[in-house]
Amino acid sequence: MNGLIGKKLGMTQIFDDQGNQVPVTAIETGPCVVVQVKTTGRDGYDSVQLGFIEQKEQRLTKAVAGHFKKAGAAAKKVLREFRADADEEFEPGQQLDVGLFEGVSHVDVVATSKGSGFQGVVRRHGMSGGRASHGSHMHRRTGSIGQCEFPARVFKGKRMPGQYGNVRVTTQNLKVVRVIPEDNVLLVRGAVPGPVGGIVTVCKAIKKAAAAS
Repeated sequence: MNGLIGKKLGMTQIFDDQGNQVPVTAIETGPCVVVQVKTTGRDGYDSVQLGFIEQKEQRLTKAVAGHFKKAGAAAKKVLREFRADADEEFEPGQQLDVGLFEGVSHVDVVATSKGSGFQGVVRRHGMSGGRASHGSHMHRRTGSIGQCEFPARVFKGKRMPGQYGNVRVTTQNLKVVRVIPEDNVLLVRGAVPGPVGGIVTVCKAIKKAAAAS
C-alpha cells in the first residue's frame, strides 16, 4: 500500500532541531476506510479502494449506497484506488491512517490546482508582451499566429489565451517533516497544489523509492 486520501489544511511554519524556519503544508491524511479489495485472480490486478470524508447516505444513488453496504462501511464522499502488493492483506471496513507514512522520507502529492479562469498569454504562458510605450497597440496581445498561405491553419497546441489552472498536478519528492498520529496530520515541506480544503492524494515518492532500491 503506497498512499492515502487527504485534505489540505493550509500552510504554516515550524522550526527544526537547528532552529531553522521550515515552511510546511499540513495535510489531514485519513483515516481512510477500505471499501473494496481487488485481486489479480478476480480483477486482473491487486489494488485497494479507499473512502474518505463522511457522506449522508440519502445523497447517494442506490448503486453507490449498496457498494458501501456490501463493504460494511459508512458512506464516504471521496473514493480513490491505490495499487497494493499481492502479499498485503486488507479487509473491507478496515481503517488506514497517517501511520502508513511513519518512517517515509518523501511523498508525492496529487491535487487539482486553483482555477484562474480565462487568461491571456502573458499570465498563462509567461510571454513578454509588446512595448509599453505610447502609441503601441501590442501591450499584452498574442501577436501573429498565422502560417501564411501554407499550411493556412493554426497548428494544434499553439500557445494562446484560454483556461488557466483547474488541472491535475503532481508535486513530487516533498520531504516529510513530521507525522502527527493523534490528529492524522502529515506535515510536508513546501507547497501543495490547490485551495485550502481541497482533496489530495498522498503517495510514497516513486523516484526516491527507486533510488533507495
